[in-house]
Amino acid sequence: MMNDVETHYETLLASRYVWMHGDFEARTRDESALLQALGVGAGHGATAIDLGCGPGYQSIALARLGYRVTALDSSARLLEDLRRASGTLPIAIVHGDLRDCARHVPLACGIAVCMGDTLTHLPSRETVRSLFRDLAAVLAPGARTVFTWRTLETELGGEERFIPVRADTARIMTCFLEYAPDCVRVHDLIHERDGATWTLHKSSYTKLRLPLAWVAAEMSAAGFEVETARPGAVAALAARRP
Repeated sequence: MMNDVETHYETLLASRYVWMHGDFEARTRDESALLQALGVGAGHGATAIDLGCGPGYQSIALARLGYRVTALDSSARLLEDLRRASGTLPIAIVHGDLRDCARHVPLACGIAVCMGDTLTHLPSRETVRSLFRDLAAVLAPGARTVFTWRTLETELGGEERFIPVRADTARIMTCFLEYAPDCVRVHDLIHERDGATWTLHKSSYTKLRLPLAWVAAEMSAAGFEVETARPGAVAALAARRP
């Protein structure tokens, strides 16, 4: 049975995900620059795993940096986007659950990344803790981890909760946010044009609210040495397995 997030992606978001993020190559270059800013250098054939890889922005960036990448995601549609975009790059595509990532981490893995909003898609903070513990158990000493995510700490009010995502002549996407203490309910509304007719497609799912300080503390508790903890609406954390 699919969970809340998987259902949302399967029924609404996956088929429109690449469109939502705009130019694929530009996004991949941005992710490459971000990875390097967070200390990820040339791979020289080392192995990496991209957890919740989506259509492959980070996977392709890592492969171009010289890594042999295992790309894991629960969405078959997004993995097909990655398959088309990756060409002959050394990327092994795996259809699987992030919560079962330990069995997919390659031997002598040099780096594990979990970027975009993947971390907030997990069902609970305890599941996030379990992910950190699993990674600590399977990554070799010296291996690095990189996470980026929207912390959702700042609660928007009133009409500010309606956020335009992207629009063109054939499609308009808006999201609406409802806040709870530990999570946010995200309602995605997509109007699509067919000739003179506009059709509304809609679905919702839950994202965790994960403050940077909480993630850093839990990574340390799992046994990682936090090297970079960069605040912002989209936070970034890089850590090393001692």
